[in-house]
Amino acid sequence: MTRTLDVVATEASTCTKCRLASTRTHVVFGVGNPDADVLFIGEAPGQNEDKQGEPFVGAAGQLLDAMLRDIGLDRRTNVYIANVLKSRPPNNRDPRPEEVEACLPYLVRQIALLQPKIMLAVGRIAAQNLLGTDAPLGRLRGRVHHFGERQTPLVVTYHPAYLLRTPADKRKAWEDLKFARSVYQQLTQGAADGHRS
Repeated sequence: MTRTLDVVATEASTCTKCRLASTRTHVVFGVGNPDADVLFIGEAPGQNEDKQGEPFVGAAGQLLDAMLRDIGLDRRTNVYIANVLKSRPPNNRDPRPEEVEACLPYLVRQIALLQPKIMLAVGRIAAQNLLGTDAPLGRLRGRVHHFGERQTPLVVTYHPAYLLRTPADKRKAWEDLKFARSVYQQLTQGAADGHRS
Protein backbone atom coordinates (compact mmCIF):
# COMPACT_ATOMS: atom_id res chain seq x y z
CA MET A 1 0.00 0.00 0.00
CA THR A 2 2.85 2.40 0.80
CA ARG A 3 4.18 1.91 -2.73
CA THR A 4 0.79 2.80 -4.20
CA LEU A 5 0.59 5.86 -1.95
CA ASP A 6 4.06 6.80 -3.18
CA VAL A 7 2.77 6.64 -6.77
CA VAL A 8 0.00 9.14 -5.98
CA ALA A 9 2.51 11.34 -4.10
CA THR A 10 4.82 11.32 -7.13
CA GLU A 11 1.95 12.26 -9.44
CA ALA A 12 0.98 15.11 -7.10
CA SER A 13 4.59 16.32 -6.94
CA THR A 14 4.68 16.85 -10.71
CA CYS A 15 1.13 18.22 -11.04
CA THR A 16 0.67 21.42 -13.05
CA LYS A 17 -3.15 21.46 -13.21
CA CYS A 18 -3.39 24.85 -11.46
CA ARG A 19 -1.28 27.99 -11.10
CA LEU A 20 0.00 27.01 -7.66
CA ALA A 21 2.51 24.72 -9.38
CA SER A 22 4.51 27.78 -10.43
CA THR A 23 4.71 29.32 -6.93
CA ARG A 24 5.20 26.34 -4.62
CA THR A 25 8.52 25.22 -3.16
CA HIS A 26 7.35 21.71 -2.26
CA VAL A 27 4.26 19.65 -2.76
CA VAL A 28 2.95 18.78 0.70
CA PHE A 29 1.40 15.35 0.26
CA GLY A 30 0.99 14.05 3.81
CA VAL A 31 2.74 12.69 6.86
CA GLY A 32 2.21 9.95 9.40
CA ASN A 33 1.49 6.27 9.54
CA PRO A 34 -0.27 5.07 6.36
CA ASP A 35 -1.79 2.23 8.40
CA ALA A 36 -3.29 4.61 10.98
CA ASP A 37 -7.02 4.52 11.71
CA VAL A 38 -7.26 8.30 12.15
CA LEU A 39 -6.88 10.82 9.31
CA PHE A 40 -6.68 14.58 9.92
CA ILE A 41 -7.30 16.83 6.90
CA GLY A 42 -6.51 20.56 6.80
CA GLU A 43 -7.05 23.05 4.02
CA ALA A 44 -3.65 23.82 2.47
CA PRO A 45 0.05 24.16 3.26
CA GLY A 46 1.27 27.43 4.75
CA GLN A 47 4.69 29.03 4.38
CA ASN A 48 6.49 26.68 6.80
CA GLU A 49 4.82 23.63 5.28
CA ASP A 50 5.78 24.75 1.77
CA LYS A 51 9.42 25.10 2.88
CA GLN A 52 9.59 21.74 4.67
CA GLY A 53 7.23 19.68 2.52
CA GLU A 54 5.23 18.46 5.54
CA PRO A 55 1.76 19.48 6.76
CA PHE A 56 1.22 21.35 10.02
CA VAL A 57 4.82 22.17 11.01
CA GLY A 58 4.51 25.81 12.12
CA ALA A 59 2.85 27.19 15.24
CA ALA A 60 -0.49 25.67 14.17
CA GLY A 61 1.26 22.33 13.76
CA GLN A 62 2.70 22.53 17.27
CA LEU A 63 -0.79 23.17 18.62
CA LEU A 64 -2.17 20.26 16.55
CA ASP A 65 0.55 18.00 17.99
CA ALA A 66 -0.45 19.07 21.51
CA MET A 67 -4.12 18.41 20.69
CA LEU A 68 -3.20 14.95 19.40
CA ARG A 69 -1.20 14.16 22.53
CA ASP A 70 -4.17 15.20 24.67
CA ILE A 71 -6.24 12.38 23.16
CA GLY A 72 -3.39 9.86 23.12
CA LEU A 73 -2.29 10.23 19.48
CA ASP A 74 0.99 11.06 17.75
CA ARG A 75 1.54 12.29 14.19
CA ARG A 76 4.28 9.74 13.48
CA THR A 77 2.73 6.60 14.90
CA ASN A 78 -1.06 6.51 14.92
CA VAL A 79 -2.44 9.26 12.70
CA TYR A 80 -1.99 10.45 9.15
CA ILE A 81 -2.22 14.15 8.27
CA ALA A 82 -3.00 15.59 4.84
CA ASN A 83 -4.53 18.70 3.25
CA VAL A 84 -7.17 19.39 0.63
CA LEU A 85 -4.56 21.30 -1.39
CA LYS A 86 -1.08 19.90 -1.85
CA SER A 87 0.44 23.27 -2.85
CA ARG A 88 0.52 26.53 -0.90
CA PRO A 89 -1.74 29.38 -2.03
CA PRO A 90 0.25 32.64 -2.11
CA ASN A 91 0.08 34.68 1.10
CA ASN A 92 -1.90 31.84 2.71
CA ARG A 93 -5.09 33.00 0.99
CA ASP A 94 -8.11 30.70 0.87
CA PRO A 95 -7.97 28.03 -1.86
CA ARG A 96 -9.80 28.97 -5.06
CA PRO A 97 -12.48 26.61 -6.44
CA GLU A 98 -10.36 25.70 -9.49
CA GLU A 99 -7.42 24.83 -7.22
CA VAL A 100 -9.59 22.56 -5.08
CA GLU A 101 -11.03 20.97 -8.22
CA ALA A 102 -7.52 20.24 -9.50
CA CYS A 103 -6.21 18.88 -6.19
CA LEU A 104 -9.15 17.08 -4.62
CA PRO A 105 -8.75 13.93 -6.78
CA TYR A 106 -5.30 13.37 -5.20
CA LEU A 107 -6.83 13.58 -1.72
CA VAL A 108 -9.69 11.26 -2.68
CA ARG A 109 -7.18 8.67 -3.95
CA GLN A 110 -5.09 9.18 -0.83
CA ILE A 111 -8.12 8.54 1.41
CA ALA A 112 -9.08 5.45 -0.62
CA LEU A 113 -5.59 4.01 -0.12
CA LEU A 114 -5.33 4.95 3.57
CA GLN A 115 -8.81 3.60 4.40
CA PRO A 116 -9.04 5.42 7.75
CA LYS A 117 -11.65 4.35 10.27
CA ILE A 118 -12.37 8.01 11.12
CA MET A 119 -11.52 11.39 9.58
CA LEU A 120 -11.30 14.81 11.20
CA ALA A 121 -11.77 17.85 9.00
CA VAL A 122 -9.71 20.64 10.54
CA GLY A 123 -11.21 24.03 9.75
CA ARG A 124 -14.08 25.43 7.70
CA ILE A 125 -12.47 25.12 4.26
CA ALA A 126 -11.48 21.47 4.70
CA ALA A 127 -14.91 20.62 6.11
CA GLN A 128 -16.85 22.42 3.39
CA ASN A 129 -14.82 20.89 0.57
CA LEU A 130 -14.95 17.36 1.96
CA LEU A 131 -18.68 17.56 2.65
CA GLY A 132 -19.66 19.57 -0.45
CA THR A 133 -21.45 22.23 1.60
CA ASP A 134 -21.26 25.93 2.33
CA ALA A 135 -22.64 25.50 5.87
CA PRO A 136 -20.67 27.40 8.52
CA LEU A 137 -18.30 25.47 10.76
CA GLY A 138 -20.53 25.96 13.80
CA ARG A 139 -23.32 24.01 12.11
CA LEU A 140 -20.98 21.20 11.04
CA ARG A 141 -19.43 20.55 14.45
CA GLY A 142 -20.80 18.16 17.04
CA ARG A 143 -22.12 15.41 14.79
CA VAL A 144 -20.85 12.59 12.64
CA HIS A 145 -20.80 13.18 8.89
CA HIS A 146 -19.76 10.56 6.33
CA PHE A 147 -17.31 10.78 3.44
CA GLY A 148 -17.00 8.89 0.18
CA GLU A 149 -18.07 5.47 -1.01
CA ARG A 150 -16.96 3.81 2.23
CA GLN A 151 -19.06 6.31 4.22
CA THR A 152 -16.11 6.96 6.51
CA PRO A 153 -17.21 8.78 9.67
CA LEU A 154 -16.02 12.40 9.60
CA VAL A 155 -15.94 14.86 12.51
CA VAL A 156 -15.41 18.60 12.06
CA THR A 157 -13.34 20.81 14.35
CA TYR A 158 -11.52 24.13 14.36
CA HIS A 159 -8.24 24.74 12.56
CA PRO A 160 -5.32 25.15 14.99
CA ALA A 161 -4.38 28.47 13.31
CA TYR A 162 -7.87 29.77 14.17
CA LEU A 163 -7.42 28.56 17.76
CA LEU A 164 -4.13 30.47 18.02
CA ARG A 165 -6.04 33.63 17.07
CA THR A 166 -9.12 32.76 19.18
CA PRO A 167 -7.92 30.85 22.25
CA ALA A 168 -11.37 31.07 23.86
CA ASP A 169 -12.56 28.39 21.40
CA LYS A 170 -9.91 25.84 22.47
CA ARG A 171 -12.45 24.36 24.89
CA LYS A 172 -14.86 23.74 21.98
CA ALA A 173 -12.06 22.11 19.99
CA TRP A 174 -11.30 19.88 22.98
CA GLU A 175 -14.98 18.84 23.02
CA ASP A 176 -14.73 18.02 19.30
CA LEU A 177 -11.66 15.86 19.88
CA LYS A 178 -13.29 14.01 22.77
CA PHE A 179 -16.36 13.48 20.58
CA ALA A 180 -14.19 12.09 17.75
CA ARG A 181 -12.36 9.83 20.22
CA SER A 182 -15.67 8.44 21.51
CA VAL A 183 -16.92 7.84 17.94
CA TYR A 184 -13.66 6.02 17.17
CA GLN A 185 -13.90 3.95 20.35
CA GLN A 186 -17.47 2.94 19.45
CA LEU A 187 -16.31 1.93 15.96
CA THR A 188 -13.42 -0.17 17.21
CA GLN A 189 -15.48 -1.66 20.05
CA GLY A 190 -18.18 -2.59 17.55
CA ALA A 191 -15.59 -4.22 15.28
CA ALA A 192 -14.11 -6.14 18.23
CA ASP A 193 -17.58 -7.30 19.31
CA GLY A 194 -18.28 -8.42 15.75
CA HIS A 195 -15.13 -10.58 15.71
CA ARG A 196 -16.15 -12.27 18.96
CA SER A 197 -19.62 -13.33 17.81
